[in-house]
Amino acid sequence: MTPEELLKQVQASLATASANFDKKADEAIKEAKNAGSLSSDTKAAVDKMATEVNTLRTAQNAMQVQLGEAEQAFAALPSLSAQRGAVRSAGQEVVAFEGLKAFAQHIQAGQRLNIPVPRAALLSTDVPAGIVEPHRLPGIDAQPKQRLFIRDLIAPGRTTSPAIFWVQMTGFTNAARVVAEGTAKPYSNIAFNSKITAVATIAHMFKASKQILDDFAQLHSTIDVESRFGLKYAEEQEILFGDGTGVHLHGIVPQATDFDAAFDVAAQTPIDDLRLAMLQAQLARVPATGHVLHYIDWAKVETTKDSLGRYILGNPLGLAGPLLWGLPVVPTEAAAFAGKFLTGSFAYGAQVFDREDANVVISTENADDFEKNLISIRCEERLAMVVKRPEAFIYGSFTPQIP
Repeated sequence: MTPEELLKQVQASLATASANFDKKADEAIKEAKNAGSLSSDTKAAVDKMATEVNTLRTAQNAMQVQLGEAEQAFAALPSLSAQRGAVRSAGQEVVAFEGLKAFAQHIQAGQRLNIPVPRAALLSTDVPAGIVEPHRLPGIDAQPKQRLFIRDLIAPGRTTSPAIFWVQMTGFTNAARVVAEGTAKPYSNIAFNSKITAVATIAHMFKASKQILDDFAQLHSTIDVESRFGLKYAEEQEILFGDGTGVHLHGIVPQATDFDAAFDVAAQTPIDDLRLAMLQAQLARVPATGHVLHYIDWAKVETTKDSLGRYILGNPLGLAGPLLWGLPVVPTEAAAFAGKFLTGSFAYGAQVFDREDANVVISTENADDFEKNLISIRCEERLAMVVKRPEAFIYGSFTPQIP
């Protein structure tokens, strides 16, 4: 039996079942009018016939779809089959399946028939490029990102003005002492300096196709994330190294106090350097709250051993966070920190004021974007930073190690 003959048989069965169902439905309607309700036997018979009709219709639709697909997919198979000899087409495999005839004669609701088709029956030649979709890896391979840290350590603030007027204490001479009755009291001296810090704008832009962002939501979100990260990376550099000229922020490192150890330590190591920097901050009455150094230098500190080959900082299998002398250590990838360190009171010595939070704006009316179906993506923020106590930060180079 060919697929077309099998389909005609199912269609004939469906026509007979539909006619019987219509006849039974008319009888049920007359019975309901005369008796006011349907008997349980009549209702059961009608439900059974309705189920059979629906099952036959589903089978007919499925067969029509399968036959149509088989005709389209294997139109070129006769010549291929002639070359291969014993290879049968997918349609021939379906018709030759032993259980197909019995399935067609006794179709029941919810019943399915799975027919295995050998891979050789699904071969085709001269398939144009792009018909078969290539395997696609999920997500977008993005560049690794440096961990941002300074902004989280500094005291936050907000402003609604284009500039910040503030007062910096530049010196303090403490003349307090015990005095006798009737004598003049000594005067201490606190020196101040008024400052005006302008709000700076940090921004960058991207160009993108309007269609690709409409059709690929993941790319849209990726551009959003990357643009914000780029903004924060530039912000990080300004907070650390901005020289205060033009529109640049006046960063921490240019204003930090140079490292000047109060005394020398025998066989001094980077671990000693950081402890002496803490002492220098303490003597300036601004106790340090953390250390910043390059990843390489921190790795050197962590791998320091004693004369017996034991690690100074503890067990390498330990899960404790990076700490040294009781203060958190924040490693960075910034190249300018190689061989150097920054120890300071970050929350007390500096403050960042946000004028406009980081935001992403998309426009189609920049240059010739409208004509070319492009969009311009702008990411920007506005902020100001003040270093209230430069002596709160100690910046210097590690002591060279003797091999």
